[in-house]
Amino acid sequence: MTTRPLIIAPSILGADLGRIEVEAERIKASGAEWVHVDIMDGHFVPNISFGANMVRTLRKVMGDATLDVHLMIEQPDRYAGEFIEAGADCLNVHLEARHQVARTLASIREAGCRAGLAINPATLLKHAVPLFPLCDQLLCMTVNPGFGGQAFMPEVLPKIREARETILRQNYNIDITVDGGVSDDTAPGCVAAGANVMVAGSHLFRQPDLTQAVSKLRTSAASGNISG
Repeated sequence: MTTRPLIIAPSILGADLGRIEVEAERIKASGAEWVHVDIMDGHFVPNISFGANMVRTLRKVMGDATLDVHLMIEQPDRYAGEFIEAGADCLNVHLEARHQVARTLASIREAGCRAGLAINPATLLKHAVPLFPLCDQLLCMTVNPGFGGQAFMPEVLPKIREARETILRQNYNIDITVDGGVSDDTAPGCVAAGANVMVAGSHLFRQPDLTQAVSKLRTSAASGNISG
């Protein structure tokens, strides 16, 4: 359970990219707080999505919307500055990628951007905890990264709960994001475990009314604080 503000972050990966301006307007009107942008390089994960130009486009068409950028790339330190310059508000880098993680997180913050640490389902939390002083958010993957539409992995929930307990105990100011298979059914358990940022792609965009879908996901997620 968490008392931090609940944030809904539609993942642009689930949108119709051929109508990106229309989709951007739908997101702006939906009531969602953030927009999640998955960047994949075909090396760190077995898929390729888009680059800094997508962030630049979204910044142009979405104004001051919060862009939460997730770098699923092998050397995030080489490209972090480019994505910040393109308009990222939050930049998430993977613990498992090939870089000096502490240095990368510190440089993101120094550039005036929120720093996020992303961890894969198999990564033990103990490897992330020493980096918490450099983090504004912890992104817990609830699927193996690389493709949208995967099934949620409930075995990650104890790690989320442990992370929230550690954050509270050590008085860190850190949001916990869940990314992968987040839906009306899985979001309550995530919130009950301590997450407060819900990233959802295919679940939201496959529904005809995005505003209604965001509202329903918010209501479902919030029930985790009641029952959790």
